[in-house]
Amino acid sequence: MMPDTDGFTVLKMIRQIGSIPVIMLTAKGEEDDKVKGLEFGADDYVTKPFSPRELTSRIRAVLRRGDFSRDEESGKIVVDDRLTIDFDRHEVWVEGELVQLRPTEYRLLYHLVQNAGWVLTHDQILNKVWGYEYENEPHYVRLYINYLRKKLELDPADPQYILTERGVGYRFVDYKRI
Repeated sequence: MMPDTDGFTVLKMIRQIGSIPVIMLTAKGEEDDKVKGLEFGADDYVTKPFSPRELTSRIRAVLRRGDFSRDEESGKIVVDDRLTIDFDRHEVWVEGELVQLRPTEYRLLYHLVQNAGWVLTHDQILNKVWGYEYENEPHYVRLYINYLRKKLELDPADPQYILTERGVGYRFVDYKRI
């Protein structure tokens, strides 16, 4: 709803050149618009009206989620012959090809891999990747798990890396045993 273009187009252009955090501020509050914004790579989607305190809190949350602790496991992880993840360089390689991940997809993968072999509940994932203010948005988790599977799995319908624990959450395969 900007003068010369719309926010979705601007978001697409931003994502073509980099992975800086993006929060969409908009009057469009329909679920389809929110999903579209997140699918196009927004890290958050805030509808008007909102308070300055809420916006400040959301900005801090997006920036905090992008700050991956150096105390956690980092470096190159060779999951198997198909999948290599380099946390130091923020790169994911599938079958020798560099795969572009959106910032939210990368954060999701990061937390899944950091907890490989352990089941993360929907609530844990929401809190770590999106922030506690998204506790009532479990569809974000399903949506982004699907995005990651499409980019990483040989057959997204029969995943080998990101496994579903029905009624509980998701688990990244324990790559240490592969």
